[in-house]
Amino acid sequence: MLAAYNAGVLIRGLIVWLVIICAETVHGILRTMLLEPVMGGFEARRFSVFTGSLMILGITFATVRWIKGDQAVDFILIGAMWVVLTVGFEVLLGRALLDLSWDRILSDYDLSRGGLVAIGLLVMFFAPLGTAKLLDEL
Repeated sequence: MLAAYNAGVLIRGLIVWLVIICAETVHGILRTMLLEPVMGGFEARRFSVFTGSLMILGITFATVRWIKGDQAVDFILIGAMWVVLTVGFEVLLGRALLDLSWDRILSDYDLSRGGLVAIGLLVMFFAPLGTAKLLDEL
């Protein structure tokens, strides 16, 4: 279904996601070291959704022209890919490396329990398309 020219766009989108996930990993390490002792774990994670979202928007703003999408669907697919990869990364990291319970992982996504990661994922999903439109790339 994807045209050959879209493969390059998606590959560049994947490379940008790798930059984002590396930045988010450093962000998480700094949150754990600096904010959690002061705010507590859950509140620090809630706060970092906003700083992480700003980071995602900044990286997207800096790279969206390089991605070279020429249709809205290119940027929608990239946003969807970023969300799927990020959720997979967070679940794998949380379960396999950090030995977190499913309840602990899901609590960050559950708005009714105060988790805000779902909002960060919405920002991530719309960042490529919104930034492309803002920079008149579409």
